[in-house]
Order: sequence, then C-alpha cells, then structure tokens
Amino acid sequence: MTLRISTLAERPDLADTLWDMPNPWPEFMLNDLLAGLYYTVATSDFADHVLVAVDEDEPGTIVARAFAVPFERPDGDLPDGGWDTAVRWGTTTRRRGATPNAISALEITIREDLQGGGLSKQMLAAMRANAARLGFTELLAPVRPNQKHLEPRTPMAEYAFRTREDGLPYDAWLRVHVRAGAKIVKVAPRSMVVPGTLAEWREWTGLPFDRSGPVEVPRALAPVHVDLDQDHAVYVEPNVWVSHPL
Repeated sequence: MTLRISTLAERPDLADTLWDMPNPWPEFMLNDLLAGLYYTVATSDFADHVLVAVDEDEPGTIVARAFAVPFERPDGDLPDGGWDTAVRWGTTTRRRGATPNAISALEITIREDLQGGGLSKQMLAAMRANAARLGFTELLAPVRPNQKHLEPRTPMAEYAFRTREDGLPYDAWLRVHVRAGAKIVKVAPRSMVVPGTLAEWREWTGLPFDRSGPVEVPRALAPVHVDLDQDHAVYVEPNVWVSHPL
C-alpha cells in the first residue's frame, strides 16, 4: 500500500466520501450528545484539523482518518469532562471568533481490515506534525484505552497507570502514545456521556436491559447505569488525558 496523509483542507475532494469508510465504533458511542457540535461541521469549519490517509494504489480510497479540535483553554487542570469538554470548548471558541491556544485529538479511525498494522502510529505522527505546523506546542488527547473494555469494572485511575515490566503502559494504545513522546497526565472520569431510554439502549446493543443497576456492555469501558423505574440508562466513559510536547 502506498499511503499519503493529507489534511482535508488540502484534499477537499474527499469531503463527500470521508464518512464512507466502514466505522468500527459500537453504535452506542455514536450517540454522545455533544458529538454533533463537531462532526456536523468538521469538513467545513475544521478542515485544517481533519487528516485523511489515502491508498494511492486505489486512488480516492480512504483507509484512515483523524480528527482534532483547537480551542481556547482556560487556566487550570485539564477538564474532567475530557472528550465532551474539548468538543464544547472547540465549538464555543470558533463561534466567538477567539484565538485557540490549545488543540486536542478527538479520534483516529483505521479501516477495520487494516487495524493492527501500525497505521495508527502513522496517523498519530501525522496529527502531531499537523498540530506543530499550525503553531501549537502541545497536542492533547483524551485517550480511549483500547483494552480497557476487557476490564469494565476496573477503575480507570488504576488501569491508566498500570505498567509492564519495561515501565511502559499496560494498555496498547496508551503505549503507542507514550512511545511517541506523550506523558499520561490524568484521568478524565466523565469524558463521554451517552444517555438513552431503555428502548434506545436495546436497539444500540441488542441487550435486554431488564434490570436496574450496572450492566456490562460489549466494548464499553465501564458499566452502563440502568434505572428501570425511570426508563433510562446512562453510560459515563472515562478516558485518559495525555500530553504530547511538540
């Protein structure tokens, strides 16, 4: 495969096919309430921050994509709201016409048949390079550890800082970030929030949702909180803030 990574601003012809690449995300994750603030305008308002990887042996075929959002960051610690807060800050910064002083990665997605081949490392490197090109000195990321779903009841504060004998993170995706030069900063305990009725959760997951209490859902990083009497369930996903000096 001959790979070329560009911004969407450089390849506006790919805007219409950006979403055609098969999406590996579980259905419930596509229902975060704040996601639409960014993704509905990503190809227009944030084209400089969207990366597309094309297989030049198959012209126009997108094999990976990545999204980042610039924002005006207030003083203080990184927000407990993680991904959701980054989206909200990015939206309000652009609407106010303010000058961003920070940038966060939001997503790197690899076509499913190419996962595990090192393409995510290339996309992360390209994201770092693009942030530096745009004048930022740090790339933040509310990372979704890709093995955490195997231990949904383990607190993220314990999981995020678990290491192997060589001192690198136990989690493979956190390990990619650290090897690329990132530092793990803190846990974002409510990085993404997905509420829904029980009928919606049944549709999203195929599970019965017939009892109140914590319910483990495949590929969720923590249990979903279910309340039968109130006819709703809420998923609060913890992520891990990392910082990449550029």
